[in-house]
Amino acid sequence: MTPADLSRTVLHAVRRAVDEDALRAPVPARVRVERTRPGGSGDYACAVALQLAGPAALPALEVARILRERVAAEPGVGRVEITGPGFLSFTLDAPAEGYRAVLAAVREQGLAYGHGDALRDEIHQFHHAREVRAAVTAQTVRRLLTAQGARVRTTCAEPPDPDWVRLGVTVDAHGTPPVPLTGIRPVPAGATAGELLERLGPDAARWGLLRAAGHDRAALGPELLVQGEANPLFRVRYAHARARALTRGAAALGF
Repeated sequence: MTPADLSRTVLHAVRRAVDEDALRAPVPARVRVERTRPGGSGDYACAVALQLAGPAALPALEVARILRERVAAEPGVGRVEITGPGFLSFTLDAPAEGYRAVLAAVREQGLAYGHGDALRDEIHQFHHAREVRAAVTAQTVRRLLTAQGARVRTTCAEPPDPDWVRLGVTVDAHGTPPVPLTGIRPVPAGATAGELLERLGPDAARWGLLRAAGHDRAALGPELLVQGEANPLFRVRYAHARARALTRGAAALGF
């Protein structure tokens, strides 16, 4: 279960509680779940009970109890605890067999894992402005579609920025297309590729450009370089480093 899955599960529990008249409060548009902080309980936590306590005219602990019994029975949720004034803490099930199957597939397929031919008969053409976030977004869409067998062509309105190469961007042509193409138009980054590379480096720059939804402004500040668990990019880098260390250790032991 991913954080997005868990968020939807909790939101569904809120809707059920309201539909069953166990909770009289407006259903929020979304429920935010976060990784539990060091020293906390469970894998994820959320404060939805505290948010609903006022509208429901109930203590937050009572709202948390109402939601806990509805979330705890959901597949993928191992345990739900109430902590502090009414936080819900979730421990997810670890489906060992499922993980083993995924690991076996990754080992067997290697770099081809995740690739397929579901889109082999499709041709896509994208066009974007001479703007770094649009270029990186278009390149990412291109890679995803290509990984599933599609043929993709990307063009830019003007000659591409030479620094885009360091962000992994390739452009097939530039200029005004003879026919309308699908446009890639995220909110501009507000900085050039060179500025982002100097300030953040290629990995953090790509992460910052892609993490926010295209209609939201990208967060491209120094928080991307923070070496701490609160920074998602740090967690990804740390997990990658640990995985590489494990493979090196396994190789040294003859596996």
